[in-house]
Amino acid sequence: MVNVKLITVGNLKESYLREAAAEYVKRLGGFCKFEEIQLKEERVSEDPSENEIKNVLEKEADKILRELPTRALKIAMCVEGKQYSSEELARLLDKGAEEAGSICFIIGSSYGLSERVKSSCDIRMSVSKLTFPHQLMRVLLLEAVYRGFNISKGTKYHK
Repeated sequence: MVNVKLITVGNLKESYLREAAAEYVKRLGGFCKFEEIQLKEERVSEDPSENEIKNVLEKEADKILRELPTRALKIAMCVEGKQYSSEELARLLDKGAEEAGSICFIIGSSYGLSERVKSSCDIRMSVSKLTFPHQLMRVLLLEAVYRGFNISKGTKYHK
């Protein structure tokens, strides 16, 4: 069974998002060994400068890089990343399982990820050109991964 690790910066604050994420994590248990690492988001001032944001991203990068598995297909979730269809994501999950035995997704804070983290990843992925609330991204990604595994297994979930 493939290992899937999700590294996120910040916690889900809304109960409905926590419940949705927990449901997909439960469902993923039938397809993979799932692990989630939630790292503490660095504090920023009310109106942060670009330099303050850069410094925060670098502090968060230190934490993220310590958690990255050495042998895994590493996927940075970022706005400039490639967009995948559900079928393409299913093939990507299969590839990660076959070649590395492990897949790691990284979701940064609401300010994104540092270039250091992105450079240490194999793939940069975007869910959409649309802008979504940062905390909703975790639920969207969990659903997309769940759907991808269902496509690979040929279940009726994906129509």
